Amino acid sequence: MKHFKLLFALFFVMIISCKESGTKNYLPSSIGAYNSLIVVIDNQTWKSKVGDKVREYFAASSLGLTMDEPIFSITQIPPEVFSGSVRNSRNVLYVQKDTLNLAHVKSNMYSQPQKVAVIKGTTDDEIIENIEEKAPEFIRTFKELELKEAQQRFLKSLNKEKDLQDKFGVNLNIPSVYKVVKSEDNFVWYERQIQKGTMNIIAYTMPWNSFSVDSTFVKDIVRMRDSIGSLYIPGPDVPGKRTHMRTEPAFSPSVFPSEIAGNKAAEVRGLWDIKNYPMAGPFITYIVNDKEHNRKMVVEGFTFAPSTEKRDSMFELEAIMKTLRFKE
Repeated sequence: MKHFKLLFALFFVMIISCKESGTKNYLPSSIGAYNSLIVVIDNQTWKSKVGDKVREYFAASSLGLTMDEPIFSITQIPPEVFSGSVRNSRNVLYVQKDTLNLAHVKSNMYSQPQKVAVIKGTTDDEIIENIEEKAPEFIRTFKELELKEAQQRFLKSLNKEKDLQDKFGVNLNIPSVYKVVKSEDNFVWYERQIQKGTMNIIAYTMPWNSFSVDSTFVKDIVRMRDSIGSLYIPGPDVPGKRTHMRTEPAFSPSVFPSEIAGNKAAEVRGLWDIKNYPMAGPFITYIVNDKEHNRKMVVEGFTFAPSTEKRDSMFELEAIMKTLRFKE
């Protein structure tokens, strides 16, 4: 009888816990490579103008890469086979002709974390209108989920070197596979060896008034990057010539407003090369306002991996840099 009472008490506690926590805690973990998207749509519609519109937005070329790579790697499956482990995919876009005309996003339907974007319409034209209206929002939603998932994985094994904290009073959640390869008074360089090259993060500061003229903002950014490259990032030895990293002169970088650690920032995407040597690749720079310390905090990620796709490498660097936090 005592054992029975004990089992009953445990069962009662489990029931209460389930009610309080909700069934979502028992959803399986989501699956999928970074920047992958399952598109649930019937085969005929996928081959129609509706499918063309989906690809126009969700398979558009990624910005600032040396090769033409889509923002998402798409796998199309018809609704009748959307079952089993496939339903646990982290990012899902469900497109269907229906009696309803709607477009919305649902969270953690079959797994967690997960986003399922649903687009329906009574006609192909209605579906296309919904895609055109909602695709930018859905892409941001998928990307935000991917960033959070990557940042969560970083926590499993972090770099313990203190150069950023000691020099700049900032923290980044940098995976342990990155190592400090250069540390100067106003410059820190982390590098990760990959199969065909390297992934890199650098950090430095600029005076608060460095970019005070809007009309020369992009030129000032290029001048800043080229100066840092000349000082700290040399290229291979070339007899009779000086080599160093610079902003690729043939392509003007793209600049967007951003926010890092609650502070206003500028996001810069473009291409770098090595002066007097045939090396190049993509970069992302964040210039973060740090009014408290009367400075701009600059963090940049760049990849060197010739003849290979770089979208996911640049995504990882972006995810790392967006963990920037200022020590209190």
